[in-house]
Amino acid sequence: MGQILLSTINARYIHTSIGLRYLFANLHELQSCSSIREYDPTKPVESIVEEIISLAPQILGIGVYIWNAGAISKLVILLKELAPSITIVLGGPEVSHFPVRVNFDKADYIISGEGELEFYNLCKTILNGINAKKRLIHAEPVNLNVLKLPYQFYSKEDIANRIIYIETSRGCPFNCEFCLSSIDKSVRYYDVEKIIREIDMLWASGIRKYKFVDRTFNLDINRSIMILDYFLRKEEKYFLHFEFVPQNLPKIIKEKIKQFPPASLQLEIGIQTLNEEVAHNIKRNLDINEIEKNISFIRNKTKAYMHLDLIVGLPGESIESFGKNLNRLVELTNAEIQIGILKKLSGTTISRH
Repeated sequence: MGQILLSTINARYIHTSIGLRYLFANLHELQSCSSIREYDPTKPVESIVEEIISLAPQILGIGVYIWNAGAISKLVILLKELAPSITIVLGGPEVSHFPVRVNFDKADYIISGEGELEFYNLCKTILNGINAKKRLIHAEPVNLNVLKLPYQFYSKEDIANRIIYIETSRGCPFNCEFCLSSIDKSVRYYDVEKIIREIDMLWASGIRKYKFVDRTFNLDINRSIMILDYFLRKEEKYFLHFEFVPQNLPKIIKEKIKQFPPASLQLEIGIQTLNEEVAHNIKRNLDINEIEKNISFIRNKTKAYMHLDLIVGLPGESIESFGKNLNRLVELTNAEIQIGILKKLSGTTISRH
């Protein structure tokens, strides 16, 4: 086994970690001594530790997220007891912002922020027998067009059984206080023609289900149209998932959405609240008339499957106010409505309330 092992615990088996694949893609000459190993919550932490020790990596890079932070903390503690020679490097949202709510004191290094370039540099330093100067490494936002893309590193098992994630941008222009994406004050884009070539490569490998992870896929209309047109030219069946901004559906986008056949397009639309005072509290852009008009259009004029999000617990939102939001959405559409509990994520400004 290689000297560098990239690992995480995904929320479910069906998920894949695009983050690990980005790290692997940008290891350059170190790829030949590196590998990826993903787990899901059905595997006990003790069994994961045994497997990692059997692989004998010199460096272990782990992605830490809200769904796995507790398990990763336990994993790190056990590994340091049983195999202290393994250098453990943590990255991901749950170690990138303060306060860090889980004990990761046993980890050798923590990379906060976008770690693709910093992880590569750290691995070179460690493999050269040098201790890095800082345990906590702050990674600046990367230039997306210098990154190597990860899509060729989806395996045959991934293609056959798991969700394939695509990223065409990073960041969000909005300032919603509950969301980590609001930390980026601007949106950075990958070259859209390069992305389409990658999608074409995935299509040729047999992938027919794609989940786009952009927070605001329809923000740049011209880019959106190029990607939608790529799929509209296909005759085989496929399934696409996009997160749409409900206020930004100009006529040209509406016409594109209308062309997709049944069971091919899923639109996730983050409503979160329809209470204007609550939206103002959390600096969320809310145009209720435009939202209602566009939801009605998607319901009545397209064959797209719609998934709407509401949050319980936003500052100033009473149970009665939430009930009104829910009733209003039910009157508007028969779409799936996902109700989530507010998470006070480290790094967001929601805690000021």
